[in-house]
Amino acid sequence: MARGRGFEVEASVTAIESKITLAVVISCIVAASSGLIFGYDLGISAGLVTSLVASQVSSSLGRKNTIMLGGVIFLLGGAINGGAQNIAMLIIGRILLGFGIGFTNQATPLYLSEIAPPKWRGALSTSFQFFIQIGVLVAGCINYITANHPSGWRISLGLAVVPATMITIGACIICDTPNSLVERGKIDQAREALNKVRGSTNVEPELEELVRRSQHAKSMKQEPFVTIFERQYRPHLVIAIAIPLFQQLTGINMIAFYAPNLFQSMGFGHKAALFANIILGFVNIFAIIIFSSIVDRVGRRVLFIVGGIQMLVSQIAVAFVMAKATGIHGTGSISQGNAMLLLVLMSFYSAGFGWSWGPLLWIVPSEIFPLKIRTTGQSLAIAVQFLTIFLLSQTFLTMLCHLKFGAFLFHGTWIVVMTLFIMLFLPETKGLHLDSIYDIWCKHWYWRYYVNREVLQNQH
Repeated sequence: MARGRGFEVEASVTAIESKITLAVVISCIVAASSGLIFGYDLGISAGLVTSLVASQVSSSLGRKNTIMLGGVIFLLGGAINGGAQNIAMLIIGRILLGFGIGFTNQATPLYLSEIAPPKWRGALSTSFQFFIQIGVLVAGCINYITANHPSGWRISLGLAVVPATMITIGACIICDTPNSLVERGKIDQAREALNKVRGSTNVEPELEELVRRSQHAKSMKQEPFVTIFERQYRPHLVIAIAIPLFQQLTGINMIAFYAPNLFQSMGFGHKAALFANIILGFVNIFAIIIFSSIVDRVGRRVLFIVGGIQMLVSQIAVAFVMAKATGIHGTGSISQGNAMLLLVLMSFYSAGFGWSWGPLLWIVPSEIFPLKIRTTGQSLAIAVQFLTIFLLSQTFLTMLCHLKFGAFLFHGTWIVVMTLFIMLFLPETKGLHLDSIYDIWCKHWYWRYYVNREVLQNQH
């Protein structure tokens, strides 16, 4: 059953044999490890441009090769930054890091959603967010260790080549997704990939379905970037734009960027602030592990809503403690006890994000689009994410200085908005085969007025 604002929806699921196999697990782990480079080097604006270009690259080269390309470019950027002799080299290196992230962030969620069995798609797709957080945590630990080293910045930037090398080598040993292979006309390779990831030789029904939908998609000559703006794809487009936008408006990446500065303003010393950031990283990882064990049982909607409420309570509590300790104008000092209380509240907030909006960003947009515009939809979602990260990263410290504790209420207000949005407009997709998701739009209380059931059924 899928649900939309309390309405139950019968979803027709194609009878396709699928189970967890060793090939699926290895492929998902290797592909998801590309999240390491995003977590290690979060917030590169060059990724905004690349994420849009990556749609065509992913369609032409396939998901696997796009991930590999992203790894190679990131490796080159890390090497240039590590050996930088001037500002120009640093800028070039950072741009290349952004290009690499743009490619991997676009291709990896698609890879995971297409290769995972429907029953386990949520859990396996979560691995991308898990590796992102591992990257964030590793970067935080390296910054903590090298904080007083004269070449600490060079070590931090240069070590980016390690995850990039792992991703590049790993991408060489996994197979591409059957969807991508069929899309590029490689039917025999698609059959072989299906045999491997499904653990069965009875893959002809699924292969025939993929071929049929691919042929129908190709018969529509319209450019995907034009098609996606048609009325019948309005639900997909709105969801794909809203989720990354709202995710950033929770304030999570502003904390990731400026956590040391934020904790210093809360009363922690420099080293203590870096250590507090590491604590948040561990909390987030623990929450992601919990998420992966329940997402395919309780569904996406419930976790979005519960996580949103948890983050809202945390933001309000943080604002209250800071207001009480520093006053309306933020001129007072924060005691050690209040600083520790704030760390606990921020950890509670981080956990709420870790089992809701964090991993669900990569799951929902990658599973709702039909094959014809799937890469385009994912590209737009990632572009919105990068654009929002860029804009908020330029304004957060200024907002914190002017609004003081009000900055947390600002994000808390947005959490209320996004939670209501999920309750009203996001139908449930857990357990559905990618080719059956059209049903949720056709029977949703609001989106049914936009979609054309026959068109969507042919294209998924």
